[in-house]
Amino acid sequence: MKFCSQCGSDRIELRVPDGDSLPRFVCGACGTIHYQNPKIVVGCLPEWKDQVLMCRRAIQPRFGLWTLPAGFLENGETLAAGAMRETLEEAGARVELGPLYTVISLPYISQVYMMFRARLVDLDFAPGPESLEVALFEETGIPWEEVAFRTIARTLRNYFLDRRMGSFEMHVSALEKRPPLPPDLLAAG
Repeated sequence: MKFCSQCGSDRIELRVPDGDSLPRFVCGACGTIHYQNPKIVVGCLPEWKDQVLMCRRAIQPRFGLWTLPAGFLENGETLAAGAMRETLEEAGARVELGPLYTVISLPYISQVYMMFRARLVDLDFAPGPESLEVALFEETGIPWEEVAFRTIARTLRNYFLDRRMGSFEMHVSALEKRPPLPPDLLAAG
């Protein structure tokens, strides 16, 4: 952070403010504390009978890989509205929103994924600007090696397991940063 968004000063310091316990960016001119908080990613797991709707990404990161429709929550938007908006934008799909299904923290990149189960209202869907294609998949047809994000793979695995068990519950978990590959494995690839 170089400038205060409150007064425009360049006198920004990283320090622990009085009454706080963590370092924050504090403006030395006006005293404004600039909190930095995790980004919320919201989305849907759209269901149609025994299939789920997935999108092939037309943007980076992970261009060309498959995901569930999801994206960053906008300011002033509810979780539900954001999940439905992202599903419409990325998959052209209208859904009836179900319960919040997965909450996955990614502390190493300061993100939290919040995915809802949802029922497709109809089969009138099409790729949006951020998707190359959208398709329905049964569990056996999921392109597991081409799933864009670990959060999405975890959500899908939970879903298919819960479906087999006949009971859906909310799943709360965290994913830690993967350790780097050892040099001998890097050289082998």
